[in-house]
Amino acid sequence: MWWRRWLPACLAWGCVAALCGSRGLCPAPNASRPEPGQCPRRRAAELCAWALSSDSLLDPFPVDVIQENYVRNDVLENILDLDVSVKGSSDFLEFVSGAKVIFGSVPLAHRYGGHQFGSWAGQLGDGRAHLIGVYTNRHGERWELQLKGSGKTPYSRNGDGRAVLRSSVREFLCSEAMHYLGIPTSRAASLIVSDDDVWRDQFYNGNIKKERGAIVLRLAKSWFRIGSLEILTHSGELDLLRRLLDFIIQEHFPSIAMNDSNRYLEFFSTVVSETANLIAMWMSVGFAHGVCNTDNFSLLSITIDYGPFGFMDSYDPNFVPNTSDDERKYKIGNQASVGLFNLSKLLQALKPLLDPRQNQLASQILEGYGEYYYSRFTELFKTKLGLLGENENDNFLIAFLLKIMEDTKADFTMTFRELSEITADQLKELSIPEEFWALQDLGKHKLFSEWVTMYLLRLNSNKGDSDTKRRTRMTTVNPRYILRNWMAESAVQKANLNDFSEVQLLEQVLQHPFQRQEAAERAGYSLHPPAWAKHLKVSCSS
Repeated sequence: MWWRRWLPACLAWGCVAALCGSRGLCPAPNASRPEPGQCPRRRAAELCAWALSSDSLLDPFPVDVIQENYVRNDVLENILDLDVSVKGSSDFLEFVSGAKVIFGSVPLAHRYGGHQFGSWAGQLGDGRAHLIGVYTNRHGERWELQLKGSGKTPYSRNGDGRAVLRSSVREFLCSEAMHYLGIPTSRAASLIVSDDDVWRDQFYNGNIKKERGAIVLRLAKSWFRIGSLEILTHSGELDLLRRLLDFIIQEHFPSIAMNDSNRYLEFFSTVVSETANLIAMWMSVGFAHGVCNTDNFSLLSITIDYGPFGFMDSYDPNFVPNTSDDERKYKIGNQASVGLFNLSKLLQALKPLLDPRQNQLASQILEGYGEYYYSRFTELFKTKLGLLGENENDNFLIAFLLKIMEDTKADFTMTFRELSEITADQLKELSIPEEFWALQDLGKHKLFSEWVTMYLLRLNSNKGDSDTKRRTRMTTVNPRYILRNWMAESAVQKANLNDFSEVQLLEQVLQHPFQRQEAAERAGYSLHPPAWAKHLKVSCSS
């Protein structure tokens, strides 16, 4: 079976409730939906004027016959069409905590498989995430809503289905940060702290501790991932595989004609190029996902399933944010090759639906992944350096800079940001102002002056450009603020004490990562990371 229904305790006892009316209750699940004018609270902000649907998922796909269950701004207003004031209502709080089921919602847990750290892990699935429905907003955009950390599902295996506050804060902040950096990602609408105690062995060393639980309401255009297809091929469910693929193509790949006999080939080609693009974008901001398993790779090529991720401080191609990754398989310098591996597993999943000619063409498409990735990587880094037009030495100029950064352990984000702010004359004279601390670190390299000479010569070849235009252009693509691990950790530590002030500050700052902000400067978000940041550890345990 593909879906299994999640029955909350409320439904198990027959007390069906929808979020509407002054008391937040509807008389029955099949009652007609009230008109917006009948709500005591006005505007589209009212949850009683708002409904979810699961029909597009329930109609074409099977639901497990076993119904028992064994074993939570910008998003609100611009995606979910809700007034921000709704977040203070009891109805909303109960909805995002999983205490109530909204009109039309049929909570589901998705079954998928995956290759984890290179090996087939068999059947996996949503172990602590419930898909609570699909919302189509006023722009005609279709968004799938999930509650993460909301309890056990049939795929929880030995887990408790909960999420801890530290990982929930990190996902909430990072998914929003990535969006404002311009990187395709899932979004987060809310984060609510649970009263449940959650026990975790954070670093798998036998030191089990009680932590605070939390639930995140997260959104994506789709939560289907490579593992969604893998599990069907591995289990021989080829008819369901074809139905699922057709559904995904029809819903999310409008440029592909459903009557095209090569539609699966076109689908694969798109996923290959968009995955290469996504990973190149990760690299352009120094982001390491941490757990690049096939069950964490979206078929829509968006960033999903935030766990032990990390943004590099000092540039290091061997950077590994996940302390559970003992073999450094998912270090930042491996992400492109891991993407290729995952796409090869996607092709294996598709092979039963491809004829010999299509299989051969698909293999050729996969062979072109490396070239596409390298081209996109180069394009992004040329933009970061303010380079216009084409020059045969651009690749060398980029590689030269990265090597100097690696040797000097220069800060990745601030090196590019300070190159965006420093004038060409200051660079030419090697007169680095004191506040440009990352460039001062870079300037300690014996070859720095040689690189500067090459860089300035290349900038001079930019037709119709000026130094002012160059700096303005570069500051729009090189962020001043990213979600560094020490910043997230500081926010988490305060949140554990019921102080969410830094979570709120970071949420505001990260919405404008390219703009200098006084509050962020006062907090030290653009300064050299504190010494204690070097000792921070994150793991898969959450």
